[in-house]
Amino acid sequence: MSVERRERKSELHIDKIGIWLLYLSVTLEIIIVIVDKSNYTNPLEGQLFRLTFLLAAGKVLCTRYSVKEWAALVLFGLLGLVSYKATGRNEILRIVAFVAACKGTDVKKLLKYVFYMTAAGCLLLVVLSLTGIYGGLALETDFGRGYTQVRYCLGLGHPNALHCMFMMLVLLGLYLYNDKMKWYAYAVLSAMNYALYLLTDSNTGMIITFCGIFGAAVVHYWKGLQEKKGIYIAGAAVFLLCVVFSVMAADRGFAKPDYVTFQFNNPMVAKVEAHLNGRIRDLHYGSVNREGTTATWSLFSRPENDHFFDMGFVRVFYWYGIVPGLVYVVLHVLLTGKFYKNKDGMGLVMVTVLAVYTVVEAHLVSVYIGRNYLLFLMGMYAFGMPGFGKEREGYLWSLVPMFFLKSEK
Repeated sequence: MSVERRERKSELHIDKIGIWLLYLSVTLEIIIVIVDKSNYTNPLEGQLFRLTFLLAAGKVLCTRYSVKEWAALVLFGLLGLVSYKATGRNEILRIVAFVAACKGTDVKKLLKYVFYMTAAGCLLLVVLSLTGIYGGLALETDFGRGYTQVRYCLGLGHPNALHCMFMMLVLLGLYLYNDKMKWYAYAVLSAMNYALYLLTDSNTGMIITFCGIFGAAVVHYWKGLQEKKGIYIAGAAVFLLCVVFSVMAADRGFAKPDYVTFQFNNPMVAKVEAHLNGRIRDLHYGSVNREGTTATWSLFSRPENDHFFDMGFVRVFYWYGIVPGLVYVVLHVLLTGKFYKNKDGMGLVMVTVLAVYTVVEAHLVSVYIGRNYLLFLMGMYAFGMPGFGKEREGYLWSLVPMFFLKSEK
C-alpha cells in the first residue's frame, strides 16, 4: 500500500471517530434536555455540559479546516473566552465548538436522529405521567391571568413547555420532510395543534405552531417561491424587527414605565403588553434592580446578570452582553442569506416564526444546545459564510507547519 493510500485511510478513520464523537455529544445534549423537561433535578448537569463540550472539541480536532476557518474558530473562541471570563457562562464556547463540529457531517441526517430521539423522550415523559408512574399530569394555579386554571403539562413540567416542545418537533419535522408532505398532513398537524391547545391553553405555542405549518404549506405548494429573493429579505426584516422591538421594550426611556401605577405611558408598548400576559411588565417591575432592562446591559454582561424572564432576545443582551448580542444578530442575517443561496425556504420559515416566538419566550436562549435546532442549521451552513474560501484544508496539526512555511516565504 502506497504512503498516499495509507494517509487517506488514516484520515477516513479520523473522520469516522469525529462523527462518533459528535453523535455522542448530541445524544448527551438531548438526554439533558429530556431530563430538564421532567420533574427530576439533574445534579450532574454542569459536568455533563463540560463533557459534551469536550466531545464536540474532539470532533473539531478530527475535522479538516482551512487556515481562514481555523482563524475564525480562534476568533469566536476568544469571544467565548471573554464571555466566560466576564459572566462565568460557558454557553458561547460550547456553541462555537458545536457549530464548528458540524463541518463534514450530514447535518440533515443528524437532525433526523435528533428528531426521533427527542420525540421518543417526550413521548416517554407523557406516558409516565398518564400512567401515574412519574411526573405531573396537570397544574392548577393562576398563570398570571388573574384567575385559577387547570392546564395540562403531561409530564413536561409546564403547559407552555409541553406546547413548546410540540412546536419545535413540528417545525423540525416539517424542515426534514416538507417536500414529501401531502395536503392532509398539514390538516392533521393543525388538528393536533388545536387539540393540544385545548389541554395547554398556550396561546403563543399554538399560534406559532400554526404559522409554521401554514408557512411550510405555502413553501411546498407555491412553486418558485423559494427562489424569490424578496421573501428572504422579508424574513430577515422580520427577524431584525423582532430584535429592535425587544430592545425598545427593555429600554426605560422608550417604554416610559410609571413605577407608581405599574403601567406604561408609551401607547405602543402598552398596547402590545396587553397581549403579552405581563412579559414586558416583568422586565420593569419584576425585580428590585429592574433586571433585564437596558440599564442592566453591558458590553459583555456580568456574573450578576442571571435573572430569568421570558423575553428571549432581551435575555441574549442581558445574559451575554451587547457585543455577543450583535454578533448573534449578524450571524442570523447571514444565515438567512445562506437560505436564499441554497433555496432553503423551510429554513427561512423556521427562523422567521421562531424569531417571533423568541420575542416573548426564551426557549432558544438557554444552556441547552440540544433543543435549539437553529444551531444545527448554523452548523450546516457556517462554512459557506462570506470570507471562507476553498483553500487547502487540513487538521490543526497539519496546518500549523504549513502556516510557518508560508510565513518563511
